[in-house]
Amino acid sequence: MIGARIPGAMQSYALTLDRLIDHAAKWHGAAEVVSAGEGGATSRIGYAGLRERSNRLSGALRKLGLREGDHLGLLAWNSQAHMECWYGAMGIGVVCHTLNPRLAPAHLADVIRQAGNPLLAISPDLAPLAEALMPLCPGIRHVVVLEEPGADLSLPDIPGVPVWRYAQWLAEYGEPVEWGGFDENLPAGLCFTSGTTGAPKGVTYTHRSNYLHTIHQLQADVIGLTVRDTVLVAVPMFHANGWGVPFSGPAAGAKLVLPGRHQDGASLAGLIEAEGVTVAVGVATVWLGLVDHLDRTGGAVPSLQRVLLGGSPVPQALMDRLEHRLGATVQTSWGMTEMSPLGTTTPATAPVRRAAQSGRPPLGVDLLLTDAEGVALPEQRGREGRLRVRGASVVERYFGHDAPATDGDGWFDTGDLAMIDASGNVSITGRAKDLIKSGGEWINPGEIEAIVGSLPEVAQAAVIAREHPKWGERPVLVVEPRKGAEISDETLMAALRAKVASWWLPDAIIRVAEMPLAPTGKIDKKRLGADYG
Repeated sequence: MIGARIPGAMQSYALTLDRLIDHAAKWHGAAEVVSAGEGGATSRIGYAGLRERSNRLSGALRKLGLREGDHLGLLAWNSQAHMECWYGAMGIGVVCHTLNPRLAPAHLADVIRQAGNPLLAISPDLAPLAEALMPLCPGIRHVVVLEEPGADLSLPDIPGVPVWRYAQWLAEYGEPVEWGGFDENLPAGLCFTSGTTGAPKGVTYTHRSNYLHTIHQLQADVIGLTVRDTVLVAVPMFHANGWGVPFSGPAAGAKLVLPGRHQDGASLAGLIEAEGVTVAVGVATVWLGLVDHLDRTGGAVPSLQRVLLGGSPVPQALMDRLEHRLGATVQTSWGMTEMSPLGTTTPATAPVRRAAQSGRPPLGVDLLLTDAEGVALPEQRGREGRLRVRGASVVERYFGHDAPATDGDGWFDTGDLAMIDASGNVSITGRAKDLIKSGGEWINPGEIEAIVGSLPEVAQAAVIAREHPKWGERPVLVVEPRKGAEISDETLMAALRAKVASWWLPDAIIRVAEMPLAPTGKIDKKRLGADYG
């Protein structure tokens, strides 16, 4: 009798994030991470050096008592030290809790208390904010002031709490430790939503979800970074992990350029030229500032090949202007904090790229259109529906919540309205919460915003609801004209009359010199509603 066959097997290889920087250090050790700071100062380090410092930082964290599962609070701009904190923490199973410095102290204190951060690492210029936070956050036992090029390293005055200079802390307590050895499903990061459409909710990223998100992002029709690329990470690392680029950059061996807190047009133009940036990632308002600067100075950025936009839909006129002035291909995308954040991306090689389209999902992300009750639309193409998602990098349950955030089939309701065309390209048509109910009928602000935003005289447009004694709600159009341009109410109305029903026309048009932005760089509709609603 022939003995029973033993089936073959593959190696067990935990998908933990320390493996990304290990790979970069071993195979792309000289590829640089460049940090920009005050007065045009820069610092640079290769991935091998960054890995060595991150590993010693792991030892320093342990010396201050942080253990697997603890949350390290990070109140910092994009910099080398910030990246070292990420990999140093994640390598020993400590969770990186990124905090948005643009939020109010009371808001920040609330999420710090929820996470139970025992240590807070801050950028030097945020010392006053840290001082304001400390009386509200008694659980913080240590504060570390990070190093940034050209920054004043004066320490905040925080009675009763040890405050460390980063270099001193690393020199005194840093020591090599063994990384990994834990389950790939262990939490790696914590990021709270911006709260622009409701109360902030915490999203926990795992090592496995971020590792797979990195692979999603490296697909050729997504960002597809290579060793030949130099990537400007103008999206803050506290916005959904810098959209994952601090992971995908090292994984590909690409050079990273971190701009710190200075993201004005002049600073970014200087960095792009000096470092030979080929790919730039960030919200549209950042690149609008860059093209305005280039228009004023007559400058150019010939090395730039691609710009990845996200955060919110952009008008076609703005996309056309960016491509013409920068000489680069604009890739539109859609995602959210709950998706790590990648949802869909338009390929750079697409023969037709329109601002209204957000592209297709990568392998690993699935989409479904439903009605308002969550029932799948029988026809998924050419119909508007409520967009639901699922995948390995999509939230299942919010931080601190017992109930799942998904339905019984694992679908997460994004709150977005969308259409999918015959080729599978997704267009986000609005937010379900933004819909305006007028006389019992629905008005979609997203459609009005897309029409007005396509006019060359308009920089940004937003539609909000205003209470009405007869109709319940009526739309109000808020417009930020492009600098130096004028556009009449009649021109705006004529553009709308040609494309929407008469009862969709706004009751009022309000012009603002500058559109208010939420901490994530999106238009702050809460503020607009409070001011004009």
